[in-house]
Amino acid sequence: MSEFKVQKSYEEINARIKAGEAVVVTAEEMVTIVKELGPLDAARKVDVVTTGTFSPMCSSGAFINFGHSNPTTKALKVWLNNVSAYAGLAAVDVYIGATEPTEDDPLNKVFPGEFLYGGGHVIEDLVAGKKVLLKAVAYGTDCYPNKNLEKEVTLADLPYALLVNPRNCYQNYNCAINLSERTVYCYMGTLKPQVGNATYCSAGELSPLLNDPFYKTIGLGTRIFLGGGIGYVTWHGSQHNPRAPRSENGTTRRAAGTMMVQGDLKQMSARWLKGVSMQGYGSSLAVGIGVPIPILNEEMAAYTGVSDAEIFTQIVDYSYDYSHGVARNYGEVSYAQLKSGRIEVNGKMVPTAPLSSVVRAREIAETLKGWISAGKFLLEKPIQTLPSE
Repeated sequence: MSEFKVQKSYEEINARIKAGEAVVVTAEEMVTIVKELGPLDAARKVDVVTTGTFSPMCSSGAFINFGHSNPTTKALKVWLNNVSAYAGLAAVDVYIGATEPTEDDPLNKVFPGEFLYGGGHVIEDLVAGKKVLLKAVAYGTDCYPNKNLEKEVTLADLPYALLVNPRNCYQNYNCAINLSERTVYCYMGTLKPQVGNATYCSAGELSPLLNDPFYKTIGLGTRIFLGGGIGYVTWHGSQHNPRAPRSENGTTRRAAGTMMVQGDLKQMSARWLKGVSMQGYGSSLAVGIGVPIPILNEEMAAYTGVSDAEIFTQIVDYSYDYSHGVARNYGEVSYAQLKSGRIEVNGKMVPTAPLSSVVRAREIAETLKGWISAGKFLLEKPIQTLPSE
């Protein structure tokens, strides 16, 4: 006999979606519902909770087939707008990574480097419908004799373009500070000396994996909002670490789970895939992701009802500790504190700034809510959920 008083199946929820009867709310709305009704009655009332996040996700990129030339080419090296793409796949298949810089970028030779253009910007330009200059060189074979290729392409010209991100949607992340006397430039942004500021990168109560902390509904085959189109979770992401310390509500207290995701780049939008330049660090890609959480029972209602005030992360020094693998923190803070704009570190009030946009995360959750409510988006039961151990 089940331990839960409420039990719903994916099939039942999808039937309600098709009939226009499903109750769909965002994760922010669910916080209030659970607080007012409790998890049991919230589970009876709500069918789906939508989540969202929009932030730099360095482990992102795209597989592209750029089509055969005449005479044919087996590319050895390929560049898109002077950004190198990995060509060791097949004749005209390449993978471009979000953090790849342009060939002539001075990098950090003049410190801090600006990294004005990179792989993430190429992906944004493609989904924006802009022309991109493709160059390829080859060594020539009997079946692929052409040794040089240069042409302008748009996303519409490409036979195949698939966004494939090996590690996205981190389940929680550090709050970064700088204890040193110099400015620190890193993937957490610019950190002022002597704890002059603090940065963080999570949508908190809206963040997908913080609403399903033990990955009970997210895994291989989960249908998601990805870059403005529809994508799928295809595996756990690289550096997936479900063993991180947790609060009693299940949420992790430091960086933990990740997802590998993919989707048709041609469905996506430059509003939800934005090239990012991070001073002194490199280029990246800001990715919009939204995951629907089916409320199968009161346990899932409780998980999705956790608020910013109940989700905590670690304060970590990026001037020395992070780069030297020192496992030390300078306290814990809730996302309610972080979002207030100020936190206390070592007795000092410090301004905070997010790398993750809560405004955009909210828009993603609302958009996904609209798709589901209109019957345009059904839930996909994962073949296998993300590993929880």
